[in-house]
Amino acid sequence: MGHTSPMIRFELGFGLFVMALWVFCLIDVISSREGEIRNLPKVPWVFIVLLFPLAGSIAWLVAGRPGAAPGRSRYERTAPAFPEYDRPGRAAATNPEDDEEFLRKVRERAEEQRRAHRESQLAREREEHEKLQRRLKRGRQDDPEAGS
Repeated sequence: MGHTSPMIRFELGFGLFVMALWVFCLIDVISSREGEIRNLPKVPWVFIVLLFPLAGSIAWLVAGRPGAAPGRSRYERTAPAFPEYDRPGRAAATNPEDDEEFLRKVRERAEEQRRAHRESQLAREREEHEKLQRRLKRGRQDDPEAGS
């Protein structure tokens, strides 16, 4: 009685494999983002995997599961110097001359902004100084004892 036939063991193992695959695919379908799923919307994939455990799971893995992350375009940096600025899809100069020209323009624009800020700050300080001078002058004219 302790002896089981190889066919029963095979069917048990195959059944456990199908169940594990089914659970994996069902969780994978449910946890995948709607926009990344291929060929069908999410809800039909859930029903296909639920109703046809083996065929639906294989179909999900072959035709529905989101693919690998898309590769980089030729305009993206391969080894980012500043990873906080290099996000997927962010273009970078393909040749050093374009990059240098862009950086030169950025520096010029920054320097122009700094100069304009300094000029406006100096104008504000002159205006405040002139106001203070006028107040002091009025104060001396109003108080005759202050002049002696």
